[in-house]
Amino acid sequence: MRYFNILILIFLCACQSSAPSDVVKPDISADPCAYVTMTGKADQSTGGIRMIPISTPIGDFKVWTKRIGNNPSKKVLLLHGGPGGTHEFFESFEGYFPQEGIEFYYYDQLGSYYSDQPSDTSLWTISRFVEEVEQVRKALNLGPDNFYLYGQSWGGILAMEYALKYQEHLKGLIISNMVMSIPEYNKYAKDVLGPAMDPAVHKELMAIEAKQDFDNPRYLELLFEHHYTQHIMRKPLAEWPESVNRAFKHLNPEVYIYMQGYSEFGVTGDATLIDWDVRSRLKEIKVPTLSIGASHDSMDPEHMRWLADQVQDGTFLLCPEGSHLSQYDDQSHFFPGLIDFIHKVDAKK
Repeated sequence: MRYFNILILIFLCACQSSAPSDVVKPDISADPCAYVTMTGKADQSTGGIRMIPISTPIGDFKVWTKRIGNNPSKKVLLLHGGPGGTHEFFESFEGYFPQEGIEFYYYDQLGSYYSDQPSDTSLWTISRFVEEVEQVRKALNLGPDNFYLYGQSWGGILAMEYALKYQEHLKGLIISNMVMSIPEYNKYAKDVLGPAMDPAVHKELMAIEAKQDFDNPRYLELLFEHHYTQHIMRKPLAEWPESVNRAFKHLNPEVYIYMQGYSEFGVTGDATLIDWDVRSRLKEIKVPTLSIGASHDSMDPEHMRWLADQVQDGTFLLCPEGSHLSQYDDQSHFFPGLIDFIHKVDAKK
């Protein structure tokens, strides 16, 4: 969720798991073209891209989606973080899903870069986003025989809220790098992440936050050196993938600030996500669920382990070398564990 100030910084500066062993991978060798073919598909002429109409309380808009691959039983819809981020955070999936025969969909939520971007804060509510996802599901013809919903960071909030209302449409649910309580997240940021810093650095950051001087270049400098490259992506900023830099460049600050706020140490002020908490409802989730945590994440990995125990059919994946974007900084654990989960759920059906 820590995206807005990272965006500014970029401009200023220029899961414990082993590889699947007992799961039979899909045999696409009999028909090598089956996964990549677009012949006869409605989105063939646009290379898999569809602008899907979305109805909202203030009018109709369109959101951007793009299909990669074909698989009638394994279709993954990716919900990006932010709020106000983009599908570009997931471009690393192209290096891993196709050879496993997993069909997946990029999707920019309303307000995000490749979709319509209306300027009306009444649209930026969890309940409206949930109904948007349901409209996207229907348009893409996804259902309980094939529909895996993946949500990361803010997308994890959205995915869980969708499941609490519409889990009958899901085959599998994946919650990545997102705890199920913003008050718990704020507590972790205050009690664990902050004190883990150099005390002088932490004191200076808190002083800047107390003044709400979030445009102060010193704030960004300290966050980069002591927070972002430790808890967002564990690489020097100069080595961050182009797709991630592009995603930050395209982030919509209106949506982000309204729902998340300015601070990099929790949801604060009057941001609308500040009281979100569904811990008491997790037992309602019956669909097979994978929770993904990372040892160096800005989200508490032990909470992610706990989440897997609270739902009725949960699995936990730890990325021991990863942080908030483990799909980039701990791919050796992240992708084998995620792929293993999808194959195993498919094998049960």
